[in-house]
Amino acid sequence: MQRTTSRGTGIVMPQFAESVVQATIGKWLKKPGDRVEEYEPLCEVVTDKVTAELPSTASGVLLEIVVGEGETVDVGTVICFIGEEGGLASSAGGLAGGTENGAVAAPDVPDGGQSMRHRLSPAVRTLAERHGIDLSRVPGSGIGGRITRKDVLAYLERGGTPAPVQPAGMAKPAAPAAAADFVKPAAPARSSGVQVIEPQPMPKIEVEPPVAGEREYFIDVTPIRKTIASRMRQSVQEIPHAWTSIEVDVTNLVALRNKVKDEFRKNEGVNLTYMAFLIKAVVSAIKDYPIMNSVWSQDKIFVKRDINISLAVGTEDSVLTPVIKNADQKNIVGIAREVEDLARRTRAGKLTPADMEGGTFTINNTGTFGSILSYPIINYPQAAILTFEQIVKKPVVINDMIAIRSVVNLCLSFDHRILDGVICGRFHQRVKENLESYGPDTKLY
Repeated sequence: MQRTTSRGTGIVMPQFAESVVQATIGKWLKKPGDRVEEYEPLCEVVTDKVTAELPSTASGVLLEIVVGEGETVDVGTVICFIGEEGGLASSAGGLAGGTENGAVAAPDVPDGGQSMRHRLSPAVRTLAERHGIDLSRVPGSGIGGRITRKDVLAYLERGGTPAPVQPAGMAKPAAPAAAADFVKPAAPARSSGVQVIEPQPMPKIEVEPPVAGEREYFIDVTPIRKTIASRMRQSVQEIPHAWTSIEVDVTNLVALRNKVKDEFRKNEGVNLTYMAFLIKAVVSAIKDYPIMNSVWSQDKIFVKRDINISLAVGTEDSVLTPVIKNADQKNIVGIAREVEDLARRTRAGKLTPADMEGGTFTINNTGTFGSILSYPIINYPQAAILTFEQIVKKPVVINDMIAIRSVVNLCLSFDHRILDGVICGRFHQRVKENLESYGPDTKLY
């Protein structure tokens, strides 16, 4: 969506899904003065459902950023202006013409460089108050001249003096390459016994320069973290959680997977993880106990006919829950394909709002990280969530004899307004029976 005005073409915040009325700018991928082609990503946008890149609907030069990083606006709000290169000066208050003293104004400061200067984060305010700094004397390097924590620390390092003004015509230092912001771990991919963990790019953590007397430092809360915090608080406050755990003997399942996983990878091009078998077992149990697939709504309980499994996928800074739609209509192979596709696109930041909608029951593979017992928070407004813990070898008594078996804990949190212990206990037992029924003769197709 776009609007054409005398300031250029205004790019507006689109409606990512029917229920989304607001969105937050997570990060700008372009800065004023940059050339932008149509469909090229402009910024990252965070909603309560997904984080997605917003493509430009026009080609030209990014003249002005109206909505800064971390700001939340309604759908339809103009977030930036794109136009021809000659419009940069008029749109940005004479940026190309310079200032009275000959200094060149920063090209990323709209409206004369003061439009966002007084939008201060709590970390900046606290640091300034602690050291008695007059923020009007601190140069801002953020979008629109916004003062960041790094600006305040740099000001202190200089002994409380402003940064020297760069002479006109002098080129600004080149920004570091984007790839330098990420450090890839040297460790190879490893397996926890539950799922192969591929090494992911790790965000580079910059150590703040120490300031005398400080015994703490600040981390800005990202928009996606704010959304997660809001959803978790809503779930805990509105849903009376109850919790139960059951132990499952998956020795035969482990043997089956070890037998076919290499050939499966060769034929299908995806990994055959335990998650595919678990989802199939849970879906089959939900068919027997459909009340597990429901939502509370004041004086009614809505039981969903479609079984859509939300799959909790962790990234380095958040957890997202893409959805396997109509999981009851898929075999183990089809589920395995979707698990790998959704996990890959989640970690690459390529999910769409449609990928996140319609979930009716959530499964989380906490065993990937070595957990053997957990108490999960329900994915609001669903009725239950199940975690699959780490598979471990344990001595087990069978027919009064001790044997070494592969066992795993399944932990279930449920909404006690809808579900009671009896129904959840039976559901739990059915999932256990389904998992323990896998063997050499199990059909994958």
